[in-house]
Amino acid sequence: MLGQLNLPRLVNRLSVLNKVDMKITSKSFPDKGMIPEKFTQEGEDLSPEIEISGVPVGTKSLVLICMDPDAPDPEAPQRTFIHWVIYNLPASALVLEEGADVPSLFPSSAYGLNDRDKLGYIGPKPPIGTHRYYFKAYAIDIRLTFATPPTAKDVLSAIDGRVIAMAEYMGKYKLKGN
Repeated sequence: MLGQLNLPRLVNRLSVLNKVDMKITSKSFPDKGMIPEKFTQEGEDLSPEIEISGVPVGTKSLVLICMDPDAPDPEAPQRTFIHWVIYNLPASALVLEEGADVPSLFPSSAYGLNDRDKLGYIGPKPPIGTHRYYFKAYAIDIRLTFATPPTAKDVLSAIDGRVIAMAEYMGKYKLKGN
């Protein structure tokens, strides 16, 4: 997906009325901390361990999207680059182990397309500067169906107005010698 990602409105009346403490955490790196090389394209390009907890009642499925809003240059960002899209995750607390094949772990779930037009995770490899990588979890009140693998924009459009709760976790990365 090329160009600017125009994100739809992601909060609805349920979000305002149903305050919950949904959380996303990781043992792979601290929130707002540096992402270790093994989770990047300079390393093993493994997806990090992600834990989602505090999933609210009424959730039918979870969505997880990893995005870099600093592409290509954090001093002059031009687009949001999508690194990972997973939808129809179980509507309960869960752990995605590092490097996990998510659809094998949770057969009802599926990958969407990252911005390399591939299914699955693609780690950080910022061309310049230190970039931020947001891992966003959405608790939604539906299960999603797509005829072909969706982009993040497709998923975000489909969940517009269906979000019960959202949580985010952020890591940073800068290429060696950059």
